[in-house]
Amino acid sequence: MTSTQSLVCVGLDPEIEKFPAHIRQRPQAILEFNCAIIDATADLACAYKPQIAHYAAVGAEEQLLETIRYIRQRAPGIQVILDSKRGDIGSTAEKYAREAFERYGADAVTINPYLGRDSAEPFLEYADKGVVVLCRTSNSGARELQDLDVGGRKLYQLVAEKVSKEWNSRGNCLLVVGATYPDELADIRRITGDMTFLVPGIGAQGGDIEKAVRNGRRADGRGLVINSSRGILYASQGEDFATAARRATLELRDAVNAARR
Repeated sequence: MTSTQSLVCVGLDPEIEKFPAHIRQRPQAILEFNCAIIDATADLACAYKPQIAHYAAVGAEEQLLETIRYIRQRAPGIQVILDSKRGDIGSTAEKYAREAFERYGADAVTINPYLGRDSAEPFLEYADKGVVVLCRTSNSGARELQDLDVGGRKLYQLVAEKVSKEWNSRGNCLLVVGATYPDELADIRRITGDMTFLVPGIGAQGGDIEKAVRNGRRADGRGLVINSSRGILYASQGEDFATAARRATLELRDAVNAARR
């Protein structure tokens, strides 16, 4: 939580076909759209989370860089989480870590843990940066692998335990735990103690705010970064898109704050 008194993370996942018509054809459409969203929500958010594939797929990496620079200028106290879900062997992971933290200057990055500690270590070595490890994701197919029985325990439980007890020695790990699985949120909170969770799945994916906050919060009511992307970005596809985004962010912030008390 920052001076905005918010646990809300705004996901910056641009889809040009959903932009208002007056922006869609402009050369810097993504940057222009993002800047309008940031201007509208900067006093209501604790973080912004650009999803790298939404930029790379359309050759807009430079607009991603400019978006992050704009956040630094417009809202310097707000964290930037680069959502890239990287996971590869150590030598490649080192390059991915440099990409996230040196090229883009992100405060945190999402990673996939399934290649083991050596693939995470290049990220963990940046002790002043956050490493957000996939644990219990919000998608409907998450149970297919994450619920696998491993010696009487579920795989996501082992990931939560390993990250909290072994990988987090520098105190810079977070876990991705989806709002769409509130029982698992409570389970992972019991396993990990006071770790912070990045919680996707609110809004378009149908996660219940009250259940997610009640089950995932720490004793102090914090420890959660609640993400919404489509529900904020595309609250309106008209010229009032920024106003609608602000309204959606305000409603989410207030609902989260009410639930965590």
